[in-house]
Amino acid sequence: MTELDTMAERFEAHRAMLRGVAFRLLGSVPEADDAVQEAWLRLARADPAGVRNLGGWLTTVVSRVSLDMLRARAARREDLVGQHQAAEHPSPGGDPAAESVLVDDVGRALLVVLDRLTPAERVAFVLHDMFAVPFGDIAPVLDRTTATTKKLASRARLRVRGTPTVPTAELARHRRVVEAFLAASRDGDLEAVIAVLDPDVVRVADRAALPGGRPLRARGARTVAGEILVFGRRARFAAPALIDGDVGVVVAQGGRLQLVLLVTVAGDQVSRYELVAGPARLARLEVAVLGK
Repeated sequence: MTELDTMAERFEAHRAMLRGVAFRLLGSVPEADDAVQEAWLRLARADPAGVRNLGGWLTTVVSRVSLDMLRARAARREDLVGQHQAAEHPSPGGDPAAESVLVDDVGRALLVVLDRLTPAERVAFVLHDMFAVPFGDIAPVLDRTTATTKKLASRARLRVRGTPTVPTAELARHRRVVEAFLAASRDGDLEAVIAVLDPDVVRVADRAALPGGRPLRARGARTVAGEILVFGRRARFAAPALIDGDVGVVVAQGGRLQLVLLVTVAGDQVSRYELVAGPARLARLEVAVLGK
């Protein structure tokens, strides 16, 4: 076995971990795989004597590559201001099954929030809070001081957690109703959907959220439930989240926010919900992760 073969074998032992790091940093399976492949190429060119802690060395390389990709993505966003949001990100592509496993492991709502952080905030938060990398090791990746890196992670942490605007008990009740709403939508169970809707429920939407010709307003449990069953095909990409301080729903594929449902709960039923898909409105919404 050659020295390169030995190095390749050792690299493979770290591949799953590196892919997990890269996916949390980038939110895209193809981009994560590109970052991991670049780490292997750099390792193959490196002097083995200079790689004492292989796991740490590879994590640093993947993080730096991912940071460059995040910065390039941010620059594209600035260039695309005013254009449709769908153009901001590459197509998720890749292996849908593999992506589903990674998304489920991370959490769809968390990926949406991570995508709203600055590149430096995202790297600091992911490496420290999700992989326990010391701030002193993250700082050189970001070319920042350790103190500044701690502040970046702290800012990111506050955005991830959000600030509820309703009492804890009310938030928990809203969450139960929204989760029942989503479960019924995913199952395609018309009666279960109707049961979680107020008889006089109202659905409103911005134009970007609906196909052409659909009314922007609908009323009544049976009418709205029929629409929800159509939406149910997208419900597998949906997850509860904290939206502007209360429980709502994010719909995201590959970590890319496509739609938000602003949900109003009365008693134990949904009395109103609004579909938001316009890029400007989505950008103004505060999205955070619901606690356990």
